[in-house]
Amino acid sequence: MNNQALTGAVRAEPLLDTQLYLETPEGIYLALRPAGLPVRMLAFTIDLLLRGALLALAGAAWLYLGKFGLGLASISAFILLWWYMVLFEVLNQGRSPGKQLLGLQVIHTDGTPVGWAGSLTRNLLRVVDLLPFAYGVGILSMLNNAHFQRVGDIAAGTLVVYQARTHQRAALPEVTASPLPFPLSLSEQQAVLSFAERHQQLSTQRSEELAAIIAPALSVSPPQAVTRLHAIARGILGPL
Repeated sequence: MNNQALTGAVRAEPLLDTQLYLETPEGIYLALRPAGLPVRMLAFTIDLLLRGALLALAGAAWLYLGKFGLGLASISAFILLWWYMVLFEVLNQGRSPGKQLLGLQVIHTDGTPVGWAGSLTRNLLRVVDLLPFAYGVGILSMLNNAHFQRVGDIAAGTLVVYQARTHQRAALPEVTASPLPFPLSLSEQQAVLSFAERHQQLSTQRSEELAAIIAPALSVSPPQAVTRLHAIARGILGPL
């Protein structure tokens, strides 16, 4: 199927070059946008400032308890320095406060939520990414990686991505669902769905013109291909 012309006619915005498509273990397709160096540095800076403020407040509070407070201050410092990121990433859907503020989250490379092992690995390996100073190794790794992964991300099998924005699909035509007549790639299925979702915005002539692209493969005329594509789209999307 020549879906390029069909997709171009029904999609207003081109995909970003850094867009990443994944299929989850549940069979759900995800379009993800890995976060680049500037936004990740800003998120890390926000978390760094927040940790510094919390450390200062905790230190000031524990000083009133003498030697016992000094011990508590040491424990607080350890938690803030080594467990701050891990706890937020695992318990807050991969989002530290800095990442959440900028709309970022950490996930595994297969699209699943980050777990304890993955988060611990990526954060413990910050000591490698920090070398020789100022995140030198981490920055070089991100700049030489298609998905902007630092060494910790590569070892842990994680990605930092922009949070997916939920959107409501346009209503499909009320037709009986039809199975795929032959295997279609993900981009071809997306093109068919986009065509069906635009049925109210396309004139009859334009719909038939676009449907004519695939009509020979379906062995039907362009007008019949319009209805058939709508049925196939309904079958792809499944029962609502």
